[in-house]
Amino acid sequence: MMKHDLVVIGSGPSGQRAAIQAAKLGKRVAVIERRRVVGGVCVNTGTIPSKTFREAVLHLSGFRERGIYGISYTVKQDIQIEDLLFRVEHVIRSEIDVIRNQLARNRIELIEATASFVDAHHLALDDGSGDERIIQTSHIVIACGTNATRDSHIMFDGQQIMVSDDILQLKTIPSSMIVIGAGVIGVEYATMFAALGVRVTIVDKRPTLLPFLDHEISAALTYIAQQNRVTMRLGEEVARVAVVEGARSPVEVTLKSGKTLHAETALYAIGRTGATADLKLEQAGIALDNRGRIEVNQHFQTSVPTIYAVGDVIGYPSLASTSLEQGRAAARHAFGERDDEAHGIGLFPYGIYTVPEISTIGSNEDELTAAGTPYEIGKANFREIARGQIIGDQTGMLKLIFQPDTRKILGVHILGEGATELIHVGQAVMALGGTIDYLADAVFNYPTLAECYKNAALDGINRMRF
Repeated sequence: MMKHDLVVIGSGPSGQRAAIQAAKLGKRVAVIERRRVVGGVCVNTGTIPSKTFREAVLHLSGFRERGIYGISYTVKQDIQIEDLLFRVEHVIRSEIDVIRNQLARNRIELIEATASFVDAHHLALDDGSGDERIIQTSHIVIACGTNATRDSHIMFDGQQIMVSDDILQLKTIPSSMIVIGAGVIGVEYATMFAALGVRVTIVDKRPTLLPFLDHEISAALTYIAQQNRVTMRLGEEVARVAVVEGARSPVEVTLKSGKTLHAETALYAIGRTGATADLKLEQAGIALDNRGRIEVNQHFQTSVPTIYAVGDVIGYPSLASTSLEQGRAAARHAFGERDDEAHGIGLFPYGIYTVPEISTIGSNEDELTAAGTPYEIGKANFREIARGQIIGDQTGMLKLIFQPDTRKILGVHILGEGATELIHVGQAVMALGGTIDYLADAVFNYPTLAECYKNAALDGINRMRF
């Protein structure tokens, strides 16, 4: 029986980083991947394809240029699903090749099989051949990711009623869509399809869109989505989802309030569930919550100290960016690289790839108000920045929140083109303890969207003078 120092279950971002970090420490490492392709959900059905899909939508629809050329502007008149997926498939192939090369370069064994626990140090591997193989290891990192949550009462067919993992299998672009669930994934896809001209209805039991966002950003996104013909059914719950055969809009969604909605397709986006069902975690003494997720400590250890869990399977924040660092931290801790005993991910940004995109870091107004923390704000609108006029972004905005006495930045909230890139300026300043004065005095390239930081800082300073 071959013995490894570390076996990683899953080849997504967290699994890759855990494996490579352990290999860099001179350990014998294997990665077990049940798919025929590496990269996990991130590369194959989640982060990478959805963001590439979005880029294809924005390019072919001409959405970015409509602020300049008018709402009727489009790059391609008759956009087909094949046009969108062509770009997606190219990027996925490239990413898979990069990952395979990284694993091979670091001499990490890649095993295509389904893993299940025998005990805390042994895994059974099923490669589909009928011959089960047992692998022994000192440490295990569970990085199996998640699956889209499905309601057992709904008949999913992947075309008329689907989850986000089915988007890449669509045969046509629907004329209308009901999105059930206004979480990040639901709202991202809702705004993407709306940019294509699809008539979208969002249903969610919460009264506001993405309530964890700063209230101004959430309100602005809601307004922009409505301007793009997205109908909001907020504060509503779904009672039934069915298909009416032969109807022009065959998907029928009945709400508990008595309303009935019709569309060509429905996207069910009520969160994700840990992909742990086949792992037999009970054999190792590891418990799960009701969403199939694993509880870990600050070092990403499970209840069994030699078994770690990282990435989406441990829940919040469920971001590829944080998952990468979780994997690295877990491997370092497992092999005694404990230079930071209080290791946490620390200050990290959120990137939400709606149309327009959103990024945020630090606290928002509601959180500071609830905590009784005094603050002031400074704002800049993209339409007041030369670069904003050049690219035609009339709705973008950047908002700074800072302490009036220390003048340190407490949060940065951005909506608009390039938000997920712009956020890193604020992240760096916050991480280094910078103040609003640094941004006010800094010289930014002109014309750039980054100038918004200077204008927002000056706006914030002016507010304190009155």
